[in-house]
Amino acid sequence: MRIQKLTIGRENAPLVVIDNLVADPEELVSDAVSKRFAAPNSYYPGLRAKAPLSYQMFVLGELRALLCDYFELEARNLRFSMCHYSVVTTPPEHLTALQRIPHVDTNEARGLATVHYLFKADLGGTSFYRHRATGFEYIDEARRSTYYPILERELSGPAAPQPEYIDGDTPLFERVDTQAGVFNRMLVYRRNSLHSGAPTRGLPLVPDPASGRLSINSFLA
Repeated sequence: MRIQKLTIGRENAPLVVIDNLVADPEELVSDAVSKRFAAPNSYYPGLRAKAPLSYQMFVLGELRALLCDYFELEARNLRFSMCHYSVVTTPPEHLTALQRIPHVDTNEARGLATVHYLFKADLGGTSFYRHRATGFEYIDEARRSTYYPILERELSGPAAPQPEYIDGDTPLFERVDTQAGVFNRMLVYRRNSLHSGAPTRGLPLVPDPASGRLSINSFLA
């Protein structure tokens, strides 16, 4: 593994980038191909299937100490609350308004999110953002009452996002960091950081895990 411990933007939220995460990533791709994917009950713009328990055990065994130290978490409490193979399939023109902008997965400060890229083609990575009107780069419980009313007004105003995946600066958001989607790379960040996947524009979003934008997406807390 090659591990980088970074920070995001002006507010210095922690970000860990791990290359060469697993010894045989092709095995995970093959396992994903054998799964039955379905649309999730969430805003995720694609299909999902459960990742193996052995993967969760591997990540906790190898990374628990690193993540708890860097993100200031209690090691004994760290566990997965979600772990899925994911394939982006929603065409840009079918995105909802909330799928066109950066999001947070929770307002809690302790939760972590991971994305483990399992595609080799240039299918895009993940970016992190600052909300221009508030300057917020993360949304915690204290910021909810300020951020969401402003965002609601913006989404119905003249600067509302176009039907496309956000991939860079817009009138509403400024990109503060981006990480390429490199095969067998994992990103770990706080779930309340404003972020978005950035599929490469103009490329087809296919549902086949063997050739599509496959990743393993997880939540830990």
